[in-house]
Amino acid sequence: MATAAPLTPERILEATEEVLRRHGAAKATVVDVARALGVSHGTVYRHFRTKAELRGAVTKRWLDRTSVALAGIVTGTEPPPAKLRQWLAGLFDAKQHKAGDDPELFATYTVLTGENSDVVDDHIADLTGQLAAIVRQGVASGDFASADPATSARAVFDATSRFHDPSYAAHWSRPGIEDAFEAVLDLALRGLRA
Repeated sequence: MATAAPLTPERILEATEEVLRRHGAAKATVVDVARALGVSHGTVYRHFRTKAELRGAVTKRWLDRTSVALAGIVTGTEPPPAKLRQWLAGLFDAKQHKAGDDPELFATYTVLTGENSDVVDDHIADLTGQLAAIVRQGVASGDFASADPATSARAVFDATSRFHDPSYAAHWSRPGIEDAFEAVLDLALRGLRA
């Protein structure tokens, strides 16, 4: 006789993602998540005290996928200018895929990120921290000039927002977007050069 896998926060978050995919943010409930797991909603509440906490955790999990993928670029061995280019291209690519591969789920997560501004703020802080690390590496190698790498990183992040801020998602599939991205990227790299 097989026993069910233990109920973990990770399993609950996986089920929540699937429920959100099927029902959308407006209709998905904790009862739906519990039903998908074959447990009572009270059991889900033992892991996540409120519906808002559960929605915040699933939002964080979704955003963290991008952060984790990009963190590998920061620790890579490429020279800082190549690393910066690869990191920004990776961010743009991740956002394009999230929006284009599953538009309904992307719309659901857009609602969730609107509800969880603290989670989004932490995500942006993580991303700009990764960029700052690349800028610091570039200053140390003599490739970049910056008196304040954190400020420079935030400026690069803001300058490229058209290519990663979800409010621009409708633009990401338009003709010429890749050329526009390359032009902004070249400009940002020229601005950082020592």
